[in-house]
Amino acid sequence: MAQKRIELPQGTLDLLILRTLALAPQHGWAISERIHQISSDVLLIQQGSLYPALHRLERRGWIKAKWGTSENNRRAKYYELTKTGRKQLALEKDSWKKLAAAVAQILETA
Repeated sequence: MAQKRIELPQGTLDLLILRTLALAPQHGWAISERIHQISSDVLLIQQGSLYPALHRLERRGWIKAKWGTSENNRRAKYYELTKTGRKQLALEKDSWKKLAAAVAQILETA
């Protein structure tokens, strides 16, 4: 039986991208694959969501991009966090942890 897709709450994809790029610069497909892998195959980010999010983060100054060559010798755009992006990641992580704790507390209350 196929597992239902889980819809990400608004802003969550941005947080996941920022966190993934905190490790190292990556191209879009690698970002998507890393999120899929780390989430134990639960989160599958479609290109139609990923690239608009990358462009939005770039416009906000949280990431920057430059062209490079991928592992399979193709031209690819590599994204990396900016200093502002690292600060934003810290804020977003803190907010997410508070939200998750509050939701968990409500779900556990009878």
